[in-house]
Amino acid sequence: MAITTASIIAAEISVISTQATQEAYQELVAQFEKATGHKVRTFFSGTLNVQKKLADGEPCDLIIMAGPAIDEQIKLGKAVAGSRVDLAKSGTGLAVRKGAPKPDIGSVDALKKTLLTVKSIGYSTGPSGVYMLSVFERLGIADQVKGKLKQAPSGVFVGTLIANGDAEVGFQQIAELMHFAGIDYVGPLPGDLQRMTMFSAGIHSGAKQADAARALVKFLTAPPAAPVIRKHGLEPA
Repeated sequence: MAITTASIIAAEISVISTQATQEAYQELVAQFEKATGHKVRTFFSGTLNVQKKLADGEPCDLIIMAGPAIDEQIKLGKAVAGSRVDLAKSGTGLAVRKGAPKPDIGSVDALKKTLLTVKSIGYSTGPSGVYMLSVFERLGIADQVKGKLKQAPSGVFVGTLIANGDAEVGFQQIAELMHFAGIDYVGPLPGDLQRMTMFSAGIHSGAKQADAARALVKFLTAPPAAPVIRKHGLEPA
């Protein structure tokens, strides 16, 4: 993949990122490092942990989060105004423990029946978890499933709850479920219940390697990156 950087001097780029784009991002970063000579050091965690690190003044060059969260960091002065670039989007899906029967979620009614039948439901503290709470409300079953809900702590994949048997089924960004060990991805939310979450990058207001970080963003959004993004359960922005 061709790349033009603003500097011929190799830089170390520091990135703080949420986890939804992690698999595709890591594959592309390896290509970027080989192509440019830059090194990328990335801290991955859940949305709440990332927000806390940024609020505590953790230095970095680039932030990757859901698009609205990047907008919020711009408002807070932690990211540079006008620097948001959309990277990839993901839908929310459901998974079960590896080898377990796959429930029917092919229609809204089937999903509702499944949720009322299962004994426990895992969800995240991130955008997909917040959204799933609204889905339960929309389906009219929020009160019925409330006692079944198991929320993964920030930075812990819902797949961990499923694989450990703490949740019979679990919802998270599809990209975070597809390749997780010990679980089987069942499928996306059906019909108009599905909502895509955009994940975006923003230059940190205290970035020391802003030009190199912009070069990384350009690489992540170049046309040759699209097949890698799709391979990991995401759609290019």
